[in-house]
Amino acid sequence: MSGDTSHQHRLMIEEAEKPEISNEKTQTAKRVASLDIFRGLTVAMMILVDDAGREWQMIGHAPWNGCNLTDFVMPFFLFIVGVAIALALKRIPSPLKAIRKVILITLKLLFWGLILGYPHASDKLTYGVYMKKIRWCGILLRIVLAYLVVALLEISTKRAQADDLLSGAPYSSYTIGNVYLAILYGTYVPNWHFTVHNKDYPDYGKVFTVTCGLRGSLDPPCNAVGYINRKVLGINHMYQHLAWRRSKVYAPSWCQAPFEPKGVLSSVSSILTTILGVHLGHVLIHVNSHWIFMGLTFLILGIFLHFTNAIPLNKQLYNFNYVCLTAGAAGLVFSVFYIMVDILGFQYLFLPLEWIGINAMLVFVMAVEGIFVGFINGVVALFSIYYVLIITNKSTEHVYWIQKHIFIRVWHSRRVGIILYVIFAEILF
Repeated sequence: MSGDTSHQHRLMIEEAEKPEISNEKTQTAKRVASLDIFRGLTVAMMILVDDAGREWQMIGHAPWNGCNLTDFVMPFFLFIVGVAIALALKRIPSPLKAIRKVILITLKLLFWGLILGYPHASDKLTYGVYMKKIRWCGILLRIVLAYLVVALLEISTKRAQADDLLSGAPYSSYTIGNVYLAILYGTYVPNWHFTVHNKDYPDYGKVFTVTCGLRGSLDPPCNAVGYINRKVLGINHMYQHLAWRRSKVYAPSWCQAPFEPKGVLSSVSSILTTILGVHLGHVLIHVNSHWIFMGLTFLILGIFLHFTNAIPLNKQLYNFNYVCLTAGAAGLVFSVFYIMVDILGFQYLFLPLEWIGINAMLVFVMAVEGIFVGFINGVVALFSIYYVLIITNKSTEHVYWIQKHIFIRVWHSRRVGIILYVIFAEILF
């Protein structure tokens, strides 16, 4: 899987939040089908970039500054979480019941993360965790943190929302954003050192010192995000397979050091994306309208800040510009689905995506986490036809045999075969 979109690069709030929208003038409520479709699209994107990203690096994570297709997946999920929070908590009048529901969902997500969120090998049918180098942060922690914080903010400020759409959780974004910027640009980053633990590297066992001694740097070796993660999490518990290692631009020794793109400070700023999703939910509830104007505003602001070099787009830092661009894109995509499906009634055009969105946890467990691949490999071995495949392909993963002989050889192109396999065999099948 490409860059930071490893097996751990997946999770979403789905069936826990049944997205319905209440018309304040009537007593009936209907499900917002566009939210299911948007969730399904995001899950499909996640599968595509995870399994085709190695062959199509232009859709994988940007090595540092920039934003590729993969870099939209995480904020899209967080935005969906925000919309679902607003729609779900609207139907729970009691704050105590709402808090109880939020806590139960949080525990549920943590449970699934413990079961599915750690390393496993579908070809060897092995699962396990090496505690000395366990990665403390990841997609699960970020989603759980954003969900818990924003949901509690929404519950605690619910009474003021009828008078002002910017009250409650959206209003808190100013404080969160200012705290993030103050820490990012004001924290002093001293010199630091690390040891190369990867046996595949020629510098294995060597100790390197990285010279910093400055504030406000947004470069990979000396930013405040990495410094805080090293102090809080420990360098051995950070992400090892970084996207910048495939780039020829980053050749210094610090490229071999771990870096946690889903660490402490960047997870704080990612809460802003969920808060913006809550604001869209408020618009749906109180105005029954879309978010196209707001989406365009944030999208244009993000593009302007990047190309004027004021604030470069950066997913690893999850900076302000990245929040604006990705939240604006999420708002636009959702608004298009909302107009086409919930207003114009073209729901039948997106039935596959809607099914994926409604059954997002099932798709996550089976397709994204490799459970389906492990199941196929186990069934093949169980019925003793392993020797038939081993003659034609010595790989222990029988699904790779399907990729090679049914897709890659037919099209005489590995890149075309892989992307067709992901679209038809994994997403649609």
